[in-house]
Amino acid sequence: MAKTPGEPLPLDAQLCFSLYSTSIAINRLYKPMLDSLGVTYPQYLVLSTLWERDGQTISAIADRLALDPSTITPLMKRLEAAGFVARRRNPKDERQVRVFLNAPGKALRSRASCLTDALLANSGLSVPQMVALNDQVLQLRAALTGGNAG
Repeated sequence: MAKTPGEPLPLDAQLCFSLYSTSIAINRLYKPMLDSLGVTYPQYLVLSTLWERDGQTISAIADRLALDPSTITPLMKRLEAAGFVARRRNPKDERQVRVFLNAPGKALRSRASCLTDALLANSGLSVPQMVALNDQVLQLRAALTGGNAG
């Protein structure tokens, strides 16, 4: 990837563009499946954090997704209206709101496996290749944010 000093790299040689455009392609692949599940991609991400650990606070979910808590609240309200989650105040600290999966939110987890299946099928990558690629991206994110890779 040799370049002339002072000249910008072509888009396809820029990792940031490759990651950005790949993310858009994945979102397009996921959209019909997410529509059939009744959730948007950001809502799916919120649900995924709760599938990892139910009963998290809004701020914990926001931290996990690297988003502002004010971004999570509207998503949570829509997920609650759809019956996927319930928000409850912590009786020990009324300022704190915890989010819990309802039965439909728990049931959605197994139905959402179609996303991973579709990504694997359309990528042409094997499971070990996909895992290795994801590990590399996580390492890059950790290096750029000063955090750990997981």
